[in-house]
Amino acid sequence: MVFLRSVSPIETGPVIYAGEIYLRAPQMNDYAQWAHLREVSREFLIPWEPAWPKDDLVRSAYRRRVRRYQRDIRDDRAYPFFVFRTSDDEFLGGLTLSNIRRGVALACSLGYWVGEPYARKGYMASAISSATSFVFDTLRLHRLEAACIPNNHASINLLKKCGFTEEGYAREYLLINGTWHDHKLFARLASEDML
Repeated sequence: MVFLRSVSPIETGPVIYAGEIYLRAPQMNDYAQWAHLREVSREFLIPWEPAWPKDDLVRSAYRRRVRRYQRDIRDDRAYPFFVFRTSDDEFLGGLTLSNIRRGVALACSLGYWVGEPYARKGYMASAISSATSFVFDTLRLHRLEAACIPNNHASINLLKKCGFTEEGYAREYLLINGTWHDHKLFARLASEDML
């Protein structure tokens, strides 16, 4: 796994290369691929995500999103990544390391999504494993947390495959698609063997 950090007048964030995929910060020129994949995957994603704003897929909303991502990276608050296939630069989905806590916690939260055409093909498992290495080796955090709705069996299996341990249950934890949902809580520690 190779980590590169390129710096430009606008901080673009790290790039992570991991075999058949690579992860990098979202950029404005990703808009068309992002909007298309989100649109064709809408019904697949809606049950697991916050409600989509009416203007979610328009260019101006995407521009605001990218600006927020750039601020978060610059301020070490979050590291959003888009996931691409190495062989053809096909856009596959997204992954975010957010809620970064330094000090005595040294922890962050993991969120992810994959476009429906690329689900259950191993891409997100590779992305999560790569991001886990980045969290522990580059960000020097101790704990990576994730949560998912109890009936999202694909996500539960994915987290377990990536070495996460189920740690608990949070009632009405996140507002998903307009409804408060309970979530299973998972975590991975830096002290645990990497996959």
